[in-house]
Amino acid sequence: MSKLISILVPAYNEEDVIELFYNETVKVIDKIDKKLYSFELLFINDGSNDNTLGILQKLRKNDIRVCYIDLSRNFGKEIALTAGLDNIKKISDAVIIMDADLQHPPILIPKLIKSWELGNKDVYARRKDRGGESFLKKSFSNLYYKIINSLSEVEIQNDIGDFRLLDKKVIAAFLKLRETQRYNKGLFTWVGFKKSFVDYEVANRQGGETKWSFSKLFNLAVEGITSSTTKPLKIASIFGIIVSGFAFIWLIKVFIKTLFYGEEIQGYPSLMITVLFLGGIQLLSLGLIGEYIGRIFKETKNRPLYFLNEIKNNEK
Repeated sequence: MSKLISILVPAYNEEDVIELFYNETVKVIDKIDKKLYSFELLFINDGSNDNTLGILQKLRKNDIRVCYIDLSRNFGKEIALTAGLDNIKKISDAVIIMDADLQHPPILIPKLIKSWELGNKDVYARRKDRGGESFLKKSFSNLYYKIINSLSEVEIQNDIGDFRLLDKKVIAAFLKLRETQRYNKGLFTWVGFKKSFVDYEVANRQGGETKWSFSKLFNLAVEGITSSTTKPLKIASIFGIIVSGFAFIWLIKVFIKTLFYGEEIQGYPSLMITVLFLGGIQLLSLGLIGEYIGRIFKETKNRPLYFLNEIKNNEK
């Protein structure tokens, strides 16, 4: 009996590339031995306001392997991926997560499967380069991973995205984690299991525009850090102790110089510098606390992660 592999593709306003992605992917999977493997292509329409859904409906009519989920609105890629993993076929042996813009080359699918068959449960695709990204963006990315890995209890791999193959054991573990503020890359790492990687070169986007603005990337970075560790709160506490210690020593020094040597106290400039410095530290600390309290607030609502508008697969 052949093993079933689901190819999971989140899509938001991808009308320019979704059919091209389907054609290129089908070319690859049709060459794989059908006696060994069968495939389904599960697209998650994440509240697109273009014709992405219409194209998926057309593809579904022509190919029963094409399934799709239409979310009630745009919930973001992290939630869309979770919705897809919630609704893959129960008999799927593995899932391959890919982007619809063809920057994740379908030709890599056989290599991912080969590594999986060697016993690896999480086979992630590692970028050889960052696809012509600017020097500034690469620098910020490298700095981010250095920061998060110095804080997190598990190492988050650099130069990887969501492009990966997950064994059904990894999927079952991942789906037990139901927090609403999700950083999937960190969750895939946290659940463990044997991992391996396959190198690839990022292709140019085949159409449309990237949905990842600087502000969205920054928010994802904050999400990643606050999801992975509480160490920033401890660092803020330690820094507060250090600053208070220095302030106390300075106070003693000023007191002795004034009392025993009659030295005048430099008033306004030193006072303003101290107030502004301590005020900045306090605001930074409050901001950190606010991020964590905000996460607690959202989690305590216990809202569903998403709502489905429509689902078309071969089970429902």
